[in-house]
Amino acid sequence: MSESPPARLLRLLSLLQTHRDWTGTELAHRLDVSTRTIRRDVDRLRELGYPVHAVMGPVGGYRLGAGTTLPPLLLDDDEAVAVTLGLQTNVTGNIAGIEETSLRALTKVEQVLPTRLRHRVDALRVAVVAMPARYDQGSAVDPDSLTAISAAIRAAEVLRFDYRSHTDQDTRRAVEPHRIVHWGHRWYLVGWDRDRDDWRTFRIDRMALRTPNGGRFTHRPSPDGDVAAYLRRAMGFTMWPYRSVLRVHTPAEDLAGRVEGIVTPIDDHTCRLEMGSDSYPLVVLAVGMLDVEFEVESPPELVTHLRTFADRFDRAARRWRT
Repeated sequence: MSESPPARLLRLLSLLQTHRDWTGTELAHRLDVSTRTIRRDVDRLRELGYPVHAVMGPVGGYRLGAGTTLPPLLLDDDEAVAVTLGLQTNVTGNIAGIEETSLRALTKVEQVLPTRLRHRVDALRVAVVAMPARYDQGSAVDPDSLTAISAAIRAAEVLRFDYRSHTDQDTRRAVEPHRIVHWGHRWYLVGWDRDRDDWRTFRIDRMALRTPNGGRFTHRPSPDGDVAAYLRRAMGFTMWPYRSVLRVHTPAEDLAGRVEGIVTPIDDHTCRLEMGSDSYPLVVLAVGMLDVEFEVESPPELVTHLRTFADRFDRAARRWRT
């Protein structure tokens, strides 16, 4: 029995969504129809809003391009499950307003999920526990800000904005935007600060963009040759409110991958560990789990917390009754 036109149209759309050029002959062979039928079906897809472009060349063909509106999409089973789970995650995201938008989209997707996929999604929903993030006051970012910054990066235009530091100091900045980074539960902009003539990292929720943007610039190579490496160095220490420096009695390579921080070799048996954290007790616990000898180089406040923990653990040990 021949395939109905609506079903054939959906199969044609599915093929065109695979991000490649198809000749009319290839499509006709796949769908077991004539090339004339393919031309008619392509015209129907265009009427429905799908931008199917004719590809020039010796044999010609078709390609699905980007349009001015968003027509319906076809997803395979794995894609449908991935989209559903992604939307569920975004419902508790930290982009202002995206929770409601994600919830609306999630409702639409779940309404049309086949039973077999609904069971897969429900099983994952039951098995996975989502811990709501504890964001700082005002840490959610405006999606319009992310869009504007992304556009400035693409257009290579200087961003002008007011910035509030972690000490509540307000400054006006002119920055060549390089990359947006999502780290933990916060969004950051990495860019070249023109007034300070150096790379800087800014929390986007503390930025108030000014319009219009500044002049054009030429993108610089990534700091440290790699943005991720730069952030591990810069944000692994200087961006935190509590910073500690320790001399650790173990080779630097032994700490690799075991602790978040900057590790610098001193000699074959000793290294310096620079750690940033939200509190000194977290530093005490992290260092204690390393199971190595160390001394505190700075700050004195960390020594006070070490003594407090040591006394508490000592009392617990002495209360133990065998």
